[in-house]
Amino acid sequence: MHSSILIIANRYLGPILIALSLVALYRGHNYPGGGFIGGLIAASAILLRALAQGWPKTEENIRVRPMTLIAVGLAIAMLSGLPSIFLGNPFMTSVWGPTWQIPVLGKLKLGTPLLFDIGVYLAVIGFTLKSAISLGFDTEEEEESA
Repeated sequence: MHSSILIIANRYLGPILIALSLVALYRGHNYPGGGFIGGLIAASAILLRALAQGWPKTEENIRVRPMTLIAVGLAIAMLSGLPSIFLGNPFMTSVWGPTWQIPVLGKLKLGTPLLFDIGVYLAVIGFTLKSAISLGFDTEEEEESA
């Protein structure tokens, strides 16, 4: 399906949704939100584009396959628990690094909770895209079997 209205809407809403997803990701390790909600918002931006232009054209612009996003996200989330083990603490205990003051965003605290949220963010994007593709978009496999 090719929709001019959705293409124009995506041109404006897509970057806003991606920025909103990154804000939710950043603020999530200190406040409600985080990787899960940020990942859903980012996936909705990609799916809006897919609705406007069709999945094949959208897939050309996505450099990473959804299953790869899931695998990398799960690996990052798991690896975020290892620093605490090396420090003699239980698995997934928070380990915090330096804190910086950023004018617009406030304090930037680097630590394993943010790393975990990044892993969840990537895994949720991959899972949501893979689910949407499986449920709603024609894939090459379906075309070959028909």
